[in-house]
Amino acid sequence: MNAGFIGVGHYAPEKVLTNQDLEKMVDTSDEWIRTRTGIEERRIAADDMDTSDMAFRAAEEALKDANLEAKDLDMILVATVTPDTPFPSVSAMLQHRLGANKVAAMDVSAACAGFMYGVITAKQFIESNDYKNVLVVGVEKLSKITDWDDRNTCVLFGDGAGAAVIGPVSEDKGILSFELGSDGSGGSHLYQNELDKLFMNGREVFKFAVRQMPESSVNVVKKIGLSEQDVDYLVPHQANIRIMEAARERLGISEDKMSTTIKRYGNTSSASIPIALSEDVKAGKIKDNDLVVLVGFGGGLTWGAVALRWGK
Repeated sequence: MNAGFIGVGHYAPEKVLTNQDLEKMVDTSDEWIRTRTGIEERRIAADDMDTSDMAFRAAEEALKDANLEAKDLDMILVATVTPDTPFPSVSAMLQHRLGANKVAAMDVSAACAGFMYGVITAKQFIESNDYKNVLVVGVEKLSKITDWDDRNTCVLFGDGAGAAVIGPVSEDKGILSFELGSDGSGGSHLYQNELDKLFMNGREVFKFAVRQMPESSVNVVKKIGLSEQDVDYLVPHQANIRIMEAARERLGISEDKMSTTIKRYGNTSSASIPIALSEDVKAGKIKDNDLVVLVGFGGGLTWGAVALRWGK
């Protein structure tokens, strides 16, 4: 039995924070942000909207896309580093709000690679025949841990949620290979500091990501005995357009075969891959039988990638 994506959904808050808005807040410019990151705007959740609220909206859409109801779920996994509270978990809040019986629920903390960790965890439960349908959500309200006086980081991040229902698919479809990894020696390059604000050593994170993301993308393709030329579509973590381009160029695929939602949403951490995936599936950019690579990296330092054959 193979595990694959049987439904996707996403949610982005209504408030748009543009580069021009940020010019009025810190010493930066639209041109500087665009040329170095590829970001033009990002979404910011309202004060009365928390992480679990965004997760709920994305989850509802994913369930609808999968033609399932909450009662059909066996497990809920939520990837986030910005939960409503340290506990109860966002996944438990989501289970209650969805009315998903009394299914297993837990949060996964792997920063921007969190959704990849969640998907691979779901795969294990499904392919062991323990569970059938697992809801995986990547969601962040990064605005509440962003230092809006730090021009190096405040221009990068946004809020949002993406969700996927992982379940059994045909033997020739679904997740074909994966790679997960971590390097705790780089933890000081990206973390939440003593003021509960996000700190990032951009230079070091860039050096790590521009090497790791292309490497992991190629590794998962080689694991299934295929070559870079066989990849139909790449969905990278939307952190920085230059890092994303490094992965695309390493795979040797054209620009139209890579998801680029970063210009509208910025870096939404664990939500970035599922938001991009949901948007591109609904736009028809990802088609049945396409070989798709999902790849992310984040604080920890952590990383993860999958190669999958799209379809049920």
